[in-house]
Amino acid sequence: MDKLRDVEVICHYSTEGKITPLRVKLVDEDGQRQAFVIKEYRDLSGQGARTMPDGVYVADNTFVYECKISVFNRMRMIRLYYNPRSMVWKMTG
Repeated sequence: MDKLRDVEVICHYSTEGKITPLRVKLVDEDGQRQAFVIKEYRDLSGQGARTMPDGVYVADNTFVYECKISVFNRMRMIRLYYNPRSMVWKMTG
C-alpha cells in the first residue's frame, strides 16, 4: 500500500455540486510546503465501496480522483481521496 498522506486541495465546485481538483499542496520529506498544479484528472467516484489498487478502502460516499501532476518536469500519477464527513483530503502516489 502506498503511504496515505494528508494534503490540502484547491478545488472548483460547480453549481451542480461537481468537484474539480485544481491544485494540491503538501509538505515534502524536508518539511517544505510544495504546491502542484493538477494537469489531468479522472473522477473514479460513485463506483461503490471497494479497495483501490493502492490498497486504500473507499466507502460509497468517498470522492476519488486519479490525477497527473508535474514534479521536476516529470508527470507523476497520484490518487486523491476526499471524505465529505470529515472534510479531509488524503493522497497516495
